[in-house]
Amino acid sequence: MERREFIGTGIAAMAAVVVARNAGAGTHWSMTVYKDPNCGCCNLWSMAMENAGFTVERVDTNDLPGVKKRFGVPASVEGCHTAVVGGYFLDGHVPLEAVAKLLYERPDIAGLAVPGMPVGSLGMDYDPNASFDVYAVAKGPEQKTSVYYEVRPRN
Repeated sequence: MERREFIGTGIAAMAAVVVARNAGAGTHWSMTVYKDPNCGCCNLWSMAMENAGFTVERVDTNDLPGVKKRFGVPASVEGCHTAVVGGYFLDGHVPLEAVAKLLYERPDIAGLAVPGMPVGSLGMDYDPNASFDVYAVAKGPEQKTSVYYEVRPRN
């Protein structure tokens, strides 16, 4: 792991822990991450989740499309890997702050997604100046999406 990635992951992990503690989150969360066996960014993302206090089980699979379909991830917002935590899916490079917000607020949605593999996102050479959106995916057959969390440069 490059020094910049390590430092960025550490900062993001501390932020998520602070957010979770301030939100009164006393629950210990377990997460399952379904990933391509050869994907390095998926390992970096899941290591950041572990560093933030999650218990992470990694499941290598060559059928990510099947996993995404099983958990109801719309093709329009698919990301790299798919994780499951607290009854929600997390698809792609969802930042720690968005995960903490989700688990504190517990909205009535299916999960969160970060489409594609945004440069600068957690696991993708983390950069505090990255800019991308995290989408909430509604339950039900329509799978409507809306912006749940915005990642914007820190000034």
